[in-house]
Amino acid sequence: MKFIPRLSGALLALAALAAVHAHAEAKPAKPKTKAQARKVAAQPDEMGEFANFTQWKAVSEFMDRMVEKNGFDRAKLEEIFRKTRYVDTTIQLIKPAPPGKPKNWQAYRQRFVEPMRINAGVAFWNQYADALARAEEQYGVPAEVIVGIIGVETIYGRNTGNFRVLDALTTLAFDYPNTPTREARMEFFRGELENTLVLARDNDIDPFTLLGSYAGAIGLPQFMPGSIRKFAVDFDADGKVDLRASPIDAIGSVANFLVAHGWQRGQPVAFPVTLANADVGRGWEMFINQGLEAKFTLDELKAAGVTPTVEPPADLRYGLVDLQNGGNPTEYWLGTNNFFAITQYNRSYFYAMSVIDLGKAVRAARR
Repeated sequence: MKFIPRLSGALLALAALAAVHAHAEAKPAKPKTKAQARKVAAQPDEMGEFANFTQWKAVSEFMDRMVEKNGFDRAKLEEIFRKTRYVDTTIQLIKPAPPGKPKNWQAYRQRFVEPMRINAGVAFWNQYADALARAEEQYGVPAEVIVGIIGVETIYGRNTGNFRVLDALTTLAFDYPNTPTREARMEFFRGELENTLVLARDNDIDPFTLLGSYAGAIGLPQFMPGSIRKFAVDFDADGKVDLRASPIDAIGSVANFLVAHGWQRGQPVAFPVTLANADVGRGWEMFINQGLEAKFTLDELKAAGVTPTVEPPADLRYGLVDLQNGGNPTEYWLGTNNFFAITQYNRSYFYAMSVIDLGKAVRAARR
């Protein structure tokens, strides 16, 4: 979102999908997969717990800033925060995964590039083929990439999240877990809480009707509220932006987001490569973990032992992408600007490649 710092908008944004508002007498174990997280949503403690946020000093200061900066009525804000619930599940789900288990790209991929999601993608593409073609023409983003993102995020609107966004964001904005990035993360979520309140006011929406992921992402494409305000578009031309009920708005908004984050019309996305003497290295290690951008020339990479299996364009810049496979050999790819544009949606190589692979699989299944 993207746009969003490392939350996974989308993977984290989908990951808890609906593990909503739980602070039961016996707290449930933290779900480890999206499927487990969705099961949590069915629990009867969805509404979280009363916290009287109006009595929290930081919340009071936040309300003061909202009045001064955005012209809110203080009494109305107090009424909103008296109704806002503390959601312990969001705290549990936002915590980093425990260290130790190796990353496994193929296991990750299997969760997203699978028959149910492919079939749903074919139906979505068939139904909205005109809008996808129009988005591709207008923005230069291929239909399969848009289809891949919406499929990975919410299975084309099937799983958009059951958290009240106001509850989730308030909880994270003022009681984020004690991690090294706590202050920065709370600042981010306070910004998204501000965006939620402004978005709801300006569009005459009851903020408590906004449902989404445990991290506050909304609608078919799982945009954070700030991204809705910045990048969402009225692609169906009905006079309003609605990522919750308009797949066409979602299609245009995903394309617009990618272009705003560096997508280049007509560029490829990624190329598989092998590494010379991969066990001992020949200098290619310096290109690993060099940020989410394409900044190296093909000649530089080749000189370090990177060998494409299909020759990429020589005039583009690339980044070396490593997809770890647990105890099996790591896959390596060259990512272009367009690959890294997808990582701005969710800051994960696994995410970006799963979007690409799901889109390809849906396209192939339509033939």
